[in-house]
Amino acid sequence: MRLGVLDIGSNTVHLLVMDAHRGARPLPAYSHKVELRLAEHMEDGERLSAEGAARLQACVEEGLRIAEDKGVEDLMAFATSAVREAVNGEEVLARIKDETRVDIRVLSGQDEARLTFLAVRRWFGWSSGRLLVLDIGGGSLEIASGIDEQPDVAISLPLGAGRLTRGWFTADPPPAEEVRALRRHVRAEIARSVGDVVRYGRADHAVATSKTFKQLARITGAASSSEGPNIRRTLRHGDLTAWAGRLAAMDSTERAGLPGVSEGRVRQLPAGAVVADATMDLFQVDELELCPWALREGIILRHLDTLPG
Repeated sequence: MRLGVLDIGSNTVHLLVMDAHRGARPLPAYSHKVELRLAEHMEDGERLSAEGAARLQACVEEGLRIAEDKGVEDLMAFATSAVREAVNGEEVLARIKDETRVDIRVLSGQDEARLTFLAVRRWFGWSSGRLLVLDIGGGSLEIASGIDEQPDVAISLPLGAGRLTRGWFTADPPPAEEVRALRRHVRAEIARSVGDVVRYGRADHAVATSKTFKQLARITGAASSSEGPNIRRTLRHGDLTAWAGRLAAMDSTERAGLPGVSEGRVRQLPAGAVVADATMDLFQVDELELCPWALREGIILRHLDTLPG
């Protein structure tokens, strides 16, 4: 069957269409993205503005039209941290449902971590042993670890690259003292969770998903996306540490000229690098392998698991 996932994140609204059935690997058929930057449409930092709500509804309506055009039989829609944390988020989604009949599920941070972990496990298989899975979004950092399809531990921290950029940096490039202050904050936040993760055992295979990690890997020498999803891509901590300082010293124009960096994320890449560097350091990870599958694929896989045999 042809399935669609509409992912409403802090930065983008992404429709992924996949051909899938139980027992087989889902195959991507179509992808459509809109840079909505929903987190920037918050009033007083906690309420989604009328303009933001209207733009979100327009994106949902557009996604619905495209899904119908592409022959999608079942459309699953979900929202993450930006809508989850908006005090009027449920109200906005209820209004969209009334207008479009699209029921948008709000995922908790732990749900995000668990579903992303499932996707990574299915991609790499049981031979990978204990997985450590890291994902840096616009609003949050997800960490999960386990030996099965359900992680032993799944954690979500408010350390998304977009959130930190808005909250900690006042200029582009950010002043050195702001970068140091953010670095201290991020490391203190992550350090509180390290014990909860490693008490289950050290990872046999450390994996990263998300656009932030993919762009950092590309900058440090990983293959481009045009070479396909089956090329092995890695991010080495030593390379990342060197680049974290350089990215913070560049302005957006300079960062935009780097390989693989998208225009919509140039401002938040320094904060993303701070988080990635801290996470790899505190979890003693020398190398991360990038996984092509993440949250959207995890949702499709979980849905397929619930279908009658």
